[in-house]
Amino acid sequence: MRRSAGVEAGLGTFAVLLALMMPAQAQIGEMKTFRDWIAGCDNTKSCTALSLPDEGDENVAYLRLDRPAGPDGAPKLTLKLRREKLKPSFEIELALDGAPFPTAGHRFSASSSDGETAEIALGPTEIEAFIAGARKATALTLKRDGQSQKLSLAGSVAAMLWIDEQQKRLNTASALIRKGAAGSVPPAPALPAIPTKPAIGKPLTKAQSVALVKAMRKELNRRSPDSCEDIPGGFTDTDGAFALYETTQLVVVACSRGAYNVSSQFWMVPERDVRKAKPAEFEGSRDNELVNADFDPKTGRVMFFAKGRGIGDCGTSGSYNWNGAYFAVLQLSAMGQCRLIPGDDWIELFRSVGN
Repeated sequence: MRRSAGVEAGLGTFAVLLALMMPAQAQIGEMKTFRDWIAGCDNTKSCTALSLPDEGDENVAYLRLDRPAGPDGAPKLTLKLRREKLKPSFEIELALDGAPFPTAGHRFSASSSDGETAEIALGPTEIEAFIAGARKATALTLKRDGQSQKLSLAGSVAAMLWIDEQQKRLNTASALIRKGAAGSVPPAPALPAIPTKPAIGKPLTKAQSVALVKAMRKELNRRSPDSCEDIPGGFTDTDGAFALYETTQLVVVACSRGAYNVSSQFWMVPERDVRKAKPAEFEGSRDNELVNADFDPKTGRVMFFAKGRGIGDCGTSGSYNWNGAYFAVLQLSAMGQCRLIPGDDWIELFRSVGN
């Protein structure tokens, strides 16, 4: 598989962002790359493994394996297609290193409602056959309308073995790879419930918000001239001031921008006095800066989406909830490899009730 300079830049960006977002209290899951596969688990030990497309492919195809934790967690395997001009309905033949899968002459039916995306879910027997075949095969080949495409299986077995280890399935009957008769699988951890509080102060007028942001910028320049740069007018819509309480305002100031990311600082300002401003606390984060972030005062929620590169196929995304004291982690997804995986298939590393 090939890697471009953009991919390496995305990987570096991801590593920095994930380190900044890693909460101390919340149990954030882990993610690892195994050659041409990537795998990760969330705080409930629900795990996902993805095959990584080749950046040179004009048409994107990849496999997604999902498995919930716990003794009853059954694996799901889906073939994902992201390409142009898909027919409303079509058939695909699969092969493992040239051998028809699961049997000669078998064709998988697929449909696309938008002409660009399609999914094929494999049944339990087919999943079992795939896992067995992946132990020796090097590639899964897709054949459709006289065209073929290969998906690398390098690292797939290691990724599945790692998932077994995270879910404590090694040497049990339910293991994907290393089966045995040892012990039972522990139950899945429960999803945490994250308290939330909306902004309850009297909303600021547009003029009040603009004035408070301007004062905050001036104060930041006084404290540390290099900490927050001036943002051109086209990006000032990312600024804002919100009354968390009657006596405390949350001020959001855009401080740096690139081609596809805008970084904003979040400040707690008592009585609109920026001289007393303190950094907003994000659970376990090292600072008060988020990328492509937006605060909703009605829900007390901060959403963010930090792109590893412009097309948005790697990076981190998630949300925080204001709980009355600090912003608690609500949801976190990530993709550590810039390999054309869309955001809706990024690996979840943290979930909570309702997310």
